[in-house]
Amino acid sequence: MQKWFGGQDPALIGLDISSSSVKLLELVRKGGRLEVAAFAIEPLPPSAVVDQQVVEPDAVAEAIRKAVAKSGTKQRAAAVAVSGPTVITKVVQLSAFLSEDDMEQQIRAEADQYIPFPIEEVSLDFQVLGLAGGRTEEVDVLLAACRRDQVEARTDALERAGLRPRVVDLQNHALESAASLLRHQMPAEGVGKTVALVDVGATTTTLLFIHDRKLVYARESAFGGKQLTEDIMRAYGMSAEEAHRAQRANTLPESYRDEVLTPFIDDIGQQIDRGLQFFFSAGTDIAQVDQIILAGGCAQIDGLAPRISERMGIATVIAKPFANLSISPRAKPNLIVRDDTALLLAAGLALRSFDDDADH
Repeated sequence: MQKWFGGQDPALIGLDISSSSVKLLELVRKGGRLEVAAFAIEPLPPSAVVDQQVVEPDAVAEAIRKAVAKSGTKQRAAAVAVSGPTVITKVVQLSAFLSEDDMEQQIRAEADQYIPFPIEEVSLDFQVLGLAGGRTEEVDVLLAACRRDQVEARTDALERAGLRPRVVDLQNHALESAASLLRHQMPAEGVGKTVALVDVGATTTTLLFIHDRKLVYARESAFGGKQLTEDIMRAYGMSAEEAHRAQRANTLPESYRDEVLTPFIDDIGQQIDRGLQFFFSAGTDIAQVDQIILAGGCAQIDGLAPRISERMGIATVIAKPFANLSISPRAKPNLIVRDDTALLLAAGLALRSFDDDADH
């Protein structure tokens, strides 16, 4: 059984390899406080990562090299994440009296019951969550599996860039960990509350429903900021590069907000509304969501949070994961504030350096 979750490393950089860019973040502890030590974002060619899978490892490796150089980090151990339809997770119950080796043997022997892929084609790992339903004789065990080629494509890209792949995590698990950096924004710091964390990436929107600081439901949909770029390209006859440049420089025509941006914001609202419906029908016995937190590259869109709050009737804020962290001058504080919402997954991966501290 390959321990592809990895383990704790004294120092890790978090690397979010998305369809549009490589995002790097390094966190360190200074005294009793976390500090952002380094960060960088490096764009990827459109064909490098497709449908959450690394297609061109050389292009990804080159972007990683540039991000490492740009960030100035000296660390070479890294954590990455996998997600998508080839990632399978399931909570199973096993005897609480089994040793870790015995659990591994039992899971491997019974893996074909839980995983729809041949066992020789997957990377497999597990984590004991705690007693099952308060019983003392059984424990809940999180079983996670991913097609090995997806894991190896990411680790291969890291190695080509001169890094050591120390941890391969689940995207949702890393985002749940990153939510600990958002507790200052949550009502009652999340205790006894239900928060919907909405991460709108380039091609995928991830909704995590966190109740009492624990992930209880997750959903992904094929929707993201790439749609907005394509809408701009169609509306104004621009190339993708021109559309990106105009967005960043805020030089789009006056008609942009009414003709392009507002319909896109409404589409985000539709994705969230659909996610809420799935959540409430999932049998969690949770009757309401107390707050929505918007993350991802699209979260900074002007007017998005109030529009979502009005449509959903739920208090909505923009993620500020580094508000309570110090920021090293090397990490360019003025730039990281601009990109902080897009760095949530990288932050969750970087937090793997501090797995011994549940509250980070």
